[in-house]
Amino acid sequence: MSGDGSVRLQTFLAHCGVASRRASEQIIAQGRVTVNGAVVTELGTKVTAADTVCVDGEAVSLEETKRYVLLNKPAGYVCSQSDEKGRQVAVDLLKPAFRERLYNVGRLDMYSRGAIIFTNDGDFAATLSHPSAEIEKEYIVETSYPVPEGLAVQFMKGVRVAGIFYRAVRAEKLSSHRMRVVLIEGKNREIRRVFEHAGAAIRSLERVRIGTVRVDGLRAGEFRELSPDEVRGLLATCKN
Repeated sequence: MSGDGSVRLQTFLAHCGVASRRASEQIIAQGRVTVNGAVVTELGTKVTAADTVCVDGEAVSLEETKRYVLLNKPAGYVCSQSDEKGRQVAVDLLKPAFRERLYNVGRLDMYSRGAIIFTNDGDFAATLSHPSAEIEKEYIVETSYPVPEGLAVQFMKGVRVAGIFYRAVRAEKLSSHRMRVVLIEGKNREIRRVFEHAGAAIRSLERVRIGTVRVDGLRAGEFRELSPDEVRGLLATCKN
């Protein structure tokens, strides 16, 4: 923040709980933001708390209370603020309990379930979601047919699918139909693409851990706020 209390527009939106700074930049570029009635698409624009800032015609303001919420996302929900196809949106499960605008840190695809974090803290979101943070994410994969022999070892060595290289930090076969996979980068649909490439049809995919936080004790659709120690623990594991 500068001496006159002004901040960059994308930072202001993040502190209002609209989205992470990176996502807020996209919202600005799309022409969805107005400042004092005028559409602004310039990322370097400075604003203060005295300015009237609107996103999609709705006024936003700085939020004093920072929220950090862990949701056990059920399968069938998408991770976005809204969905033009009319699908169920994960953040809607939180709205009855929080007045703040919360957004997801990272994603789980529609058909996957498990741990996902929501926040209105743009700095926290930016730190956790940056690739250099190298936050571990742990998944339990269940297959319709027996897991192919050697898939765990192959995944840890690295697999190239359609020109994209995928590699797990750890992979362990738990039973004939179950495997534990730990990723750091987590490219789009990485586990599904590797398993499909190996001819292993996935029956269910659940994320059970993000960094130091586990989904233990939460049933599908349930959520809880992270403790201050858990928030500090997550930030402490970031390598950026």
